[in-house]
Amino acid sequence: MFIVTAPIDGEPACHANGGTIRFTLDSAEAVRGWQDAGVAHGGTAIEDPAGIRNMAGRQLFLAYLRDPDGNKLCAVHVMT
Repeated sequence: MFIVTAPIDGEPACHANGGTIRFTLDSAEAVRGWQDAGVAHGGTAIEDPAGIRNMAGRQLFLAYLRDPDGNKLCAVHVMT
């Protein structure tokens, strides 16, 4: 799914505000590996540490990065 919306903070959209590219992965270990590889290649881990989040009745394993250009990236494994 690809969704385009206005930033939730009301600020203008730009490469670092309002856009998140998400990757769905097969396991929590793959999510951790994705984040580790991203950091090893110049990305920055952001938001909470990689881990389980409960959202809308679902359990997700999430990790977030900013790439060297400031783009926000997310990896997710849907647990339930």
